[in-house]
Amino acid sequence: MPEGDTIFRAARALHKALAGSTVTGFETQYATLARTNDTAPVTGRIVDKVEARGKWLLIHFSGDLILVTHMLMSGSWHIYRPVERWRRPRAQMRIVLQTSQYEAVAFSVPVAQFHTARSLERHAVIPKLGPDLLKSGFAEDDAKARIRARAEEEIGNVLLDQRVMAGIGNVFKSEICFVCRVHPFRRVSSLSGREIDCLIDSARRLMSANVADTSSDQIAIYTGLRRTTGRSDPAARVWVYRRKGEPCRRCGTMVEMRRQGPGARSTYWCPECQPLQPFATAKARGQR
Repeated sequence: MPEGDTIFRAARALHKALAGSTVTGFETQYATLARTNDTAPVTGRIVDKVEARGKWLLIHFSGDLILVTHMLMSGSWHIYRPVERWRRPRAQMRIVLQTSQYEAVAFSVPVAQFHTARSLERHAVIPKLGPDLLKSGFAEDDAKARIRARAEEEIGNVLLDQRVMAGIGNVFKSEICFVCRVHPFRRVSSLSGREIDCLIDSARRLMSANVADTSSDQIAIYTGLRRTTGRSDPAARVWVYRRKGEPCRRCGTMVEMRRQGPGARSTYWCPECQPLQPFATAKARGQR
């Protein structure tokens, strides 16, 4: 399931493979991309850079052309040498970018658009993205303000809102809340400043841990399992995600799951470690 860390790693690998190279071949299954290529050919352009913006991946070409893709649930980019056999069927191919050394293939990518710098500024989503958790210049104060502005919303939904912070997906949503002992169905208005700080800090820490660049020379799209616990055992890689009915790794209470938000996304939590109203109860006792 592609989240901000997945897109960040994909963009980094594609940048290593393609940046500074001339495009020698372009193929696509999308008519809108093909029409642009007919009038403003991609072949012959130089790849200036590849970057991630939250869950969006942008490939910048010389001559003010930008290929924007979003993976949604099942899309992925692969990198091959020209003689390598693809690991997914050709029927799933949506875009191919060729250089003299590499072949970048987008499989099952459902959203793909060409833009200029000016048209990208008018994009319905990208200019409205919140601070990117994986950017070195992450605007923490801006992120806090965006969270607090959604006082009556449930924090699980707010964490998924890319206009608040860019990059968090459904896995990290549950894991971040668990690490901070915050029930994902609590209203933002019930959160303390310390809890909001923890959510932001944990989001950055967990996502950053999953984009560590172990080899500066290797060009590969990382396909390993996402980890949040820091444990090497693959069976113990996450705290609560997809662990409904299993014992909490902290206290042994059974992990629960409930659908949340307009998209009815699965949300996991430990009812003992993440009480729904920890401060409301304490406040009530103090008023007696």
